[in-house]
Amino acid sequence: METILIANRGEIAVRIVRACAEAGYRSVAVYADQDADAMHVRHADDAVALPGTTAAETYLSIDALLAAARTAGADAVHPGYGFLSESAAFARAVEAAGLTWIGPTPESIEALGDKVTARRIAQEAGAPLAAGTDRPLADAAEAVAFAREHGLPVVVKAAFGGGGRGLKIARTLDEVPDAFASATREAVAAFGRGECFIERFLERSRHVEVQVLGDGRGAVVVVGDRDCSLQRRRQKLVEEAPAPGLTDAQRTRIHAAARDICAAVAYRGAGTVEFLLGADGTIAFLEVNTRLQVEHPVTEAVTGVDLVREQLRIAEGLGPSIASTPEPVGHAIELRLNAEDPGRGFLPSPGRITALRAPGGPGVRWDAGVEAGDVVEAAFDSLIAKLIVHAADRDAALLRLRRALRELEVTGVATVAPLGSALLDEPDFSTEGFAVSTQWIEAELMPRLEPQLRAAPATVRELRRIAVEVNGRRVVLGLPDALLALAAGAHPGGAHPGGAHPAGAHPGGAEPTGAVEAAPPDASALRTPMPGTVVRWLVSDGDEVVEGEEVVVLDAMKMETRVAAHRAGRLERLVEQGASVAVDEVIARIGG
Repeated sequence: METILIANRGEIAVRIVRACAEAGYRSVAVYADQDADAMHVRHADDAVALPGTTAAETYLSIDALLAAARTAGADAVHPGYGFLSESAAFARAVEAAGLTWIGPTPESIEALGDKVTARRIAQEAGAPLAAGTDRPLADAAEAVAFAREHGLPVVVKAAFGGGGRGLKIARTLDEVPDAFASATREAVAAFGRGECFIERFLERSRHVEVQVLGDGRGAVVVVGDRDCSLQRRRQKLVEEAPAPGLTDAQRTRIHAAARDICAAVAYRGAGTVEFLLGADGTIAFLEVNTRLQVEHPVTEAVTGVDLVREQLRIAEGLGPSIASTPEPVGHAIELRLNAEDPGRGFLPSPGRITALRAPGGPGVRWDAGVEAGDVVEAAFDSLIAKLIVHAADRDAALLRLRRALRELEVTGVATVAPLGSALLDEPDFSTEGFAVSTQWIEAELMPRLEPQLRAAPATVRELRRIAVEVNGRRVVLGLPDALLALAAGAHPGGAHPGGAHPAGAHPGGAEPTGAVEAAPPDASALRTPMPGTVVRWLVSDGDEVVEGEEVVVLDAMKMETRVAAHRAGRLERLVEQGASVAVDEVIARIGG
């Protein structure tokens, strides 16, 4: 391998660019229109456009990614995580194009990435399992039938999903059909496939996982374990290594199960086997992620193993650099810095980052995909950076995380940093009283968090593509609207040549003072809490609704959010299903 195309964006693309530089490879970034000046593009050795503004047009388009690889002369592809990282079709297409796929074989991805098949493999390997279906659900009625037979609560999961997307919990039979429908929609939007299965859900369980490396010939080594119990919407927020509070027997069992499951498919590269740990000590296999994990830095910190470099080694046919599980040194904790407001139910907060001061000092690692001035795009994931601390033991790591969070400053968008600070004062998160679970944040901590300032609205930054001739050759240029406006004779702030301004416009965009009184707020207006897409109306036009009733489902940053009525009355819908909406846009009126 000499040139590696990174089929991803954001902080993981930056992470891989850096690994390529240290290993002597040339890196190639790809970008959607709004990512044309993103941090991963600026850091890579080369960059190729994926024309479009949606994930489907760009980072989820196999044809576009392979075309970019040809354009850049790449001989290998690293998928990162998310997007097509667990797509057997993409892996197979990359290899069919004569390129090296830096990841598991397509066959392993199909076997373990399909959670139904993975359950069968885990069962054959003797791993502990919760009750669940052994094939994708045909429809919502089948999900209801399973819940009647095996009891509640249940969880509907995307068979080809991951990262908490396409995962919905139902605690009553009435909730099961909607959980099936919502999980299917999220799975299609995030992964391009909507197959789902169902299993019993363990309440108040911890999420523990095992990091493995395989040589592709049957040898699998366990690198270590992690705890990822602190989640919101079934997506992880805080991870640590090694997993605290495990008994020797529990640790031995999950390490052995992870190794045996992956050895059964001659696993190649980095992968993670996930388990649930019940309050009573019950262990249940959850799934296998056939890719690098967001939380991989905590394992790197306590083992000294560079997991991205290991992926590159294995792709070159060299195998892992370690033959046995390293003894962990100290303790590491990672906080995912998502652009979301915990005080508003983790509403996405896209917008421009006006200031960013990253923490530093001993034992602090900052993995970011943005810098001050960058825009957090509504079309993509809300993860903008990761704060990782490492210290001699867990208590020292908690102190270091507190210090690092005091140094951190982000303005312009809301982030989950205040949640991290509040978490450090919680007895349930202390080393002595560690008692968190996958539902603990939403059940215990969220009600006590204060909303942050609303982010300024962010617009989609599209490029206009124009064909021009340069030295007799046709070249397509992608130009931002602002530059085209200047070329057409317009000027920033609304000014026109000669200092004239159109009627109603004012220099610098300023409003006249004292001329017109502000219109009173519209009490009937139902406004969107964030930009996104209207997925589904939950009520019909003209229906009577009560205050607090959920009336519409929005999709933003690849997650579904339900918007409730702000008052009681008759609802008039103003936008159609599928419409793109801006933050604070009026999408309905509710008559008093």
